[in-house]
Amino acid sequence: MHLQSSTLKEDETGEPLHVQQRKQIEAYREAWKQAGHPREPRVSVSRSIFPVVSDLDRTYFGADSRDQDHIGYIDAHTRAIFGRSYAAEPEVLVRELVADEAVAAADTLLLTVPNTLGVDYNAHVIDSVLKYIAPELGWR
Repeated sequence: MHLQSSTLKEDETGEPLHVQQRKQIEAYREAWKQAGHPREPRVSVSRSIFPVVSDLDRTYFGADSRDQDHIGYIDAHTRAIFGRSYAAEPEVLVRELVADEAVAAADTLLLTVPNTLGVDYNAHVIDSVLKYIAPELGWR
């Protein structure tokens, strides 16, 4: 069994989502090790990443207000933290993603794309991440 941590979790400490996720990853790996499993576990986190490289990108995400985590309640007693979206020019995204502790700690990054914008636009988003972001961060 592996761990996949999405962009929503119970807000346990009031710290940014990426810090809480990194701690979650560390606790998971330690519990895995303590359980005596013979192999290393895989861990993935998901992020919404939108390189702004065209006028259409600027229209959709140029004035994005989702550049910080958001707090809400899942029910009357459960405070939750919802992770920010990454939307900016590629050089800005590279700096921001380098600072994301959970992305650094994970084995795999899953991209979350808005299906309401259609297949063609999402293919463009994924292509932009592969072309402008992945090489700068050494992702393969």
